[in-house]
Amino acid sequence: MKTYSAKPSEVEKKWLLIDAEGVTLGRLASLVAMRLRGKHKAMYTPHIDCGDNVIIINVEKVRITGKKKQFDIFYWHTGYAGGIKGRSKGQILEGKHPERVLENAVRRMMPKDSALARGQMTCLRLFAGAKHDHEAQKPEIVDIGAMNPKNKR
Repeated sequence: MKTYSAKPSEVEKKWLLIDAEGVTLGRLASLVAMRLRGKHKAMYTPHIDCGDNVIIINVEKVRITGKKKQFDIFYWHTGYAGGIKGRSKGQILEGKHPERVLENAVRRMMPKDSALARGQMTCLRLFAGAKHDHEAQKPEIVDIGAMNPKNKR
């Protein structure tokens, strides 16, 4: 018996639509990262892009538990002396680009320093509102909240 290894021509990529309204951030990010990599498929091969295309709407309504909205801060440095800056998750969600919170959470669950992971991240489309630009692909709706009662508390 030989180990099966998928070829890129054998992979079928589906389009999935996920509504993030009321869903816990970390649980949503882990399920999306799994779908992007293709680990939910029986034909999963680590060095081939087996994942699906994922569209997430209502990203600004994602749920963050505990006090992480105020106290979980993303820091960066400007390069100048005393130039450390930071924003909390709540400030980012209320700001101009609320989808960056979920994008960073998913990216940090993907393999590090990999061209494959960067390619798989291009299959993720995030939208702050309920409208999206991918109606023509006829995405199938995935209800993350109904998968587990803990996903939507």
